[in-house]
Amino acid sequence: MQGMEHMKQKGIVVLDFGGQYNQLIARRVRECGVYSEVHPYTMGVEKLRELQPRGIIFTGGPNSVYDPASPVCSTQIFELGIPVLGICYGSQLIAHLLGGRVETAPVSEYGHTDLTVDDPEDLLFSGVAKQTVVWMSHTDYISALPEGFHSTAHTDKCPTAAMSCPERKLYAVQFHPEVLHTPEGSTMLRNFVCGVCGCETDWQMSSFVDDQIARLREKIGSGKVLCALSGGVDSSVAAVLLSRAVGKQLTCVFVDHGLLRKDEGDQVEGVFGPKGNYELNFVRINAQQRFYRKLAGITDPEQKRKVIGEEFIRIFEEESRRIGKVDYLVQGTIYPDVIESGLGKSAVIKSHHNVGGLPDVVEFREIIEPLRLLFKDEVRKVGLELGIPDALVYRQPFPGPGLGVRIVGEVTEEKVRIVQEADAIYREEIAKAGLERGLGQYFAALSNMRSVGVMGDFRTYDYAIVLRAVHTSDFMTADAAGLPWEVLSKITTRIVNEVRGVNRVLYDCTGKPPATIEYE
Repeated sequence: MQGMEHMKQKGIVVLDFGGQYNQLIARRVRECGVYSEVHPYTMGVEKLRELQPRGIIFTGGPNSVYDPASPVCSTQIFELGIPVLGICYGSQLIAHLLGGRVETAPVSEYGHTDLTVDDPEDLLFSGVAKQTVVWMSHTDYISALPEGFHSTAHTDKCPTAAMSCPERKLYAVQFHPEVLHTPEGSTMLRNFVCGVCGCETDWQMSSFVDDQIARLREKIGSGKVLCALSGGVDSSVAAVLLSRAVGKQLTCVFVDHGLLRKDEGDQVEGVFGPKGNYELNFVRINAQQRFYRKLAGITDPEQKRKVIGEEFIRIFEEESRRIGKVDYLVQGTIYPDVIESGLGKSAVIKSHHNVGGLPDVVEFREIIEPLRLLFKDEVRKVGLELGIPDALVYRQPFPGPGLGVRIVGEVTEEKVRIVQEADAIYREEIAKAGLERGLGQYFAALSNMRSVGVMGDFRTYDYAIVLRAVHTSDFMTADAAGLPWEVLSKITTRIVNEVRGVNRVLYDCTGKPPATIEYE
């Protein structure tokens, strides 16, 4: 799916000014049944005219609008007749550009804040309680409103927590309606998207599947396609989608890089190989030792990602030469991969071997990423639409670089064995306890910390395993899961007793942000 056709007279453009929740805004809009895309704030007015969105949302950001180096957009946006909603920095930017005044706040506001709605007739607050709670994160505030605006909500410390100019369909909120910490935030966003912008709620996965298959057929024609199949949810959905589009023109190459979960290579071959349920040209390449050699001595996480990504590409190039000229390489890149690899001026959280870790020169005409506009839960819905079994669709997410990003420091064959065995025990016990469907993601990682322990009559000096479990729907934010102590205790006992080289087990209680879900 190309975004423009779904955007014209239908969707919402989110202009990214560098905040940490920018993709969450797009996700919340899609939850309303409305298509949404994120674009950098540098997108020109002419491009916006071409996209013809039904509405525009300015995101938050870390800057102050009165700083000359801060990101700004053209005031011509306000003359397009397209409704605009500013969030946090975006609200201050609207005030600043339209003649209001923004200053350093006497008192900053962070976290849960009580909000009073002053204008319940304002479209943005339709159906919202007069007294509600919002999530604030700001050090500046709007001290003077632009002409034509009026304040629609306030807090004890922020006299203009929201403002609007209904005649021009311009709205602004100082808080973050997109985060779950603002309980009525989804109502506010729906009010803007549907009430102010008049969007139809027709964004659904069935239309995505049909549309994408047609586009892939048109794009690829009679060309040959190579799919990077890992067996994870994203690449599996991409493979089946391409199979529906071009059939035997597709060859799926599964590279076992030695960084998979325990027994996963055989499991992937069982599903997609000759004895599986899909008519795919399936090729398995066992390249474990090749990757271990390439990763020897490397400790920097970004360098590890790049090495793994480049070696993947080289193997795919070799395979394409073996089977004949291949025109396209398909990858299961999804939206969070794109975002966290850097979009516009947002902070780059990590490179991704599907996005930011590719070598400069590859031998394919083009790389196709049919899922790059979807969030993880949307990918799962596509999988169900394609008839992929639930067990595979709801399989635990696994990063492209595999255990390379769950082993802190240098990757060795011995460390891979340790984390594979610990992770297998963890997943087994979580399943026995019936907790797996209630968790967004859970896995074991290997720290680079070694400590003294006692086993029997002997002192040990071994590694610490870190257990991670989070609740998340979109993988842009996550909360640490509070697993039952009796389950953690059993997992710990088994790992220490059964996994050679481990004498300590830790549990990660950190959310995202400030941490990422993975370790490197």
